[in-house]
Amino acid sequence: VQLQASGGGLVQAGGSLRLSCAASRRTFTSYAVGWFRQAPGKEREFVGAISQGGGSTYYANSVKGRFTISRDNAKNTVYLQMNSLKPEDTAVYYCAADGHYSDFENDRKYDYWGQGTQVTVSS
Repeated sequence: VQLQASGGGLVQAGGSLRLSCAASRRTFTSYAVGWFRQAPGKEREFVGAISQGGGSTYYANSVKGRFTISRDNAKNTVYLQMNSLKPEDTAVYYCAADGHYSDFENDRKYDYWGQGTQVTVSS
């Protein structure tokens, strides 16, 4: 599975962005998807995950209530809606896919990764 993340950009604090993660294969429905982010000088951080069918989601405490993950399997795409953005949300955001919806925060378990998209939140 090839993943393509897009939708990043520059936004003011309090604003919103929606990231997309498009997959190359129709079997995308077999994969759970996680979102991660990495800020300069910091380790990669888990953001959230969504199950194969989209019926279950899980979020890091730092984004809970502000970020929402959804998916449109007909379009082979997963979305990360980010609201009430803060400067500390500034990072490169990555999507990743794995065949199992479990151990979400462990980035080593994900088999496929997108290339990342930059999100910059100004104060």
